[in-house]
Amino acid sequence: MPSISALYSIEEVSQHSSNDDCWIIIDGKVYDLTSYLDEHPGGDDVIVAATGRDATDDFEDAGHSKDARELMEKFYIGELDPSSSAIPELETKEPDGYAARVQTLTKQYWGVPIAVLGMSVALGWLYLLKK
Repeated sequence: MPSISALYSIEEVSQHSSNDDCWIIIDGKVYDLTSYLDEHPGGDDVIVAATGRDATDDFEDAGHSKDARELMEKFYIGELDPSSSAIPELETKEPDGYAARVQTLTKQYWGVPIAVLGMSVALGWLYLLKK
């Protein structure tokens, strides 16, 4: 593999996410696949769908051969900067009106089905004892 030519942040890579400018990240390495789009056996849409982000899982799930991994060296342009945030922080928010009501009702009324079940079991035993 060539020596490290540059470090790229996740933000830089995400700016290259079109058919005309196609960069992906696989195992922390950045590849410029723009010239390879037409040659990709799975079609260019597979690569374009993974551009501008970490496509390691997509690449591994496709089961690429050793030859494909060796071909990747030709498109290597640098490494992902380890100090850049690879995973953006997720914003958590409270459930909206409907979801909050369903969540509250679920917590509030869980006892109703259990009470019905308990009464059914008790009535069943009484019925069997009378026979």
